[in-house]
Amino acid sequence: MTEPFDLALGYLQWQGSSRSTNILRGAKAVAEVCSRFAPLVSLCESDKSGDDYGIHYWDAIHDQFCQAQRLLAEHRPRRLLTAGGDCAVDIAAIDYLHGVYPDLQVIWIDAHMDANTPETTPSGYFHGMPVSAIMGFAPAAMRRLQGKPIAPERFRYYGIRVADAGDKAFGSALGLRTLEADHVFSGPVHIHFDLDVLDPIEFPYLSYREPDGVSVAEALALVRRIATQADLVGLTITEFAPANEDEAHHGAVVIERICEAASGN
Repeated sequence: MTEPFDLALGYLQWQGSSRSTNILRGAKAVAEVCSRFAPLVSLCESDKSGDDYGIHYWDAIHDQFCQAQRLLAEHRPRRLLTAGGDCAVDIAAIDYLHGVYPDLQVIWIDAHMDANTPETTPSGYFHGMPVSAIMGFAPAAMRRLQGKPIAPERFRYYGIRVADAGDKAFGSALGLRTLEADHVFSGPVHIHFDLDVLDPIEFPYLSYREPDGVSVAEALALVRRIATQADLVGLTITEFAPANEDEAHHGAVVIERICEAASGN
């Protein structure tokens, strides 16, 4: 069973998506929940707006990535809870944990593959590229700051049901796999939990509602199983997009249950 997280990183980044208001509101709500499970340290919101590498708001994304690296180097957590923000916030979290745990495994719980590159992205938004980035295909300015890439054999998808041509080509080229039902977890594990994996009928507080998703109960059971079987050293929660404070309150109830499950409860 995992020990409590020793740092919650508030990563208030919306620029990787195209939803500035709702994603930022959601990131702040997730950070508040995470602060109940570990001491919270938050990045400053970036006001940079320049594009580069064919990526919208690249300057802000790179600025916040560098902020995250500095905070993690200062606090040196062994067990990291990250409150996003868009999916790209997990690049810094995974890169840091991989430096601490060279045998880190990553379970990517998400409706989307997130495996485009700057060359294949149809949208130019970086939240569709974090999987390729953690595997060594980040833009050069970010790649120079990263450690060793995650090996494809130490990565599994769960809940994927949407992919475009670039995602599929990348996944096929690297042999990315989905999580087997009978997989036994061991060693250090990091969970990426994009809330859009959940069925939008049950959890509608999303920018991208994809039908036929995973139930909350099923997702919680998986997180709890990982926390029980393995050494859960990281959890990142992303893409919460409540339209107002009432939605933020209702969605936060589920987010708290995810954190509880990751704590083995």
